[in-house]
Amino acid sequence: MVIVSEGYKFIGAALILAVILGFFAHPYAAIPFVVLACYFAYFFRSPAREIVQDVNHILSPADGTVTEISSVGMDDFVGEKCNKIVIFMSVFNVHVNRSPINGEIKLQKYYCGRFQPAYKDEVGFENEHHLIGIDRGDLRITVKQIAGILARRIVSWVTLDDRLRQGDIYGMIRFGSCLEIVMPERAAILVQKGEKVQGGKTVLGRLESE
Repeated sequence: MVIVSEGYKFIGAALILAVILGFFAHPYAAIPFVVLACYFAYFFRSPAREIVQDVNHILSPADGTVTEISSVGMDDFVGEKCNKIVIFMSVFNVHVNRSPINGEIKLQKYYCGRFQPAYKDEVGFENEHHLIGIDRGDLRITVKQIAGILARRIVSWVTLDDRLRQGDIYGMIRFGSCLEIVMPERAAILVQKGEKVQGGKTVLGRLESE
């Protein structure tokens, strides 16, 4: 189990407060901050996962619960009619985000918006979000990281023209949020609303072999 670098400052701050309060106030005063440090270590975890790569599979970009599956019509980047799958991540889910397919990042947009609850329909337009478009040549998809009411920063470790392998970690969102993945309508959807999914493991869509 790895703790991503984003978590070190949160863990460190909680432990420093625990030491200060425990030394200058009362040992019991340190307990909540020790618990908080443990939670930060849990939240910023990045468990090792064996990624089974398959050109016909579109993998889940995140751990969480499928809250929406809908048709969105023609997408400008994907270039064909598409479906959208929304995955809600609670504060207890793994929050690192993974690439659903192999490909190069050919679209990247960041919008500094509001922080409404991640379950609201309008969050994909109004909340802080970061969109990437991945081009494999024969397949294009988009993945949007969307901040929620608690999330105050979207983290991305990629930029335009970076190449990703299926299952590669490319970013994360802090403290509760959701992801939207837009994929071609020709991909058969293999999940249902309410289903629990795992990033880099669960197959969201399957393309027919030519």
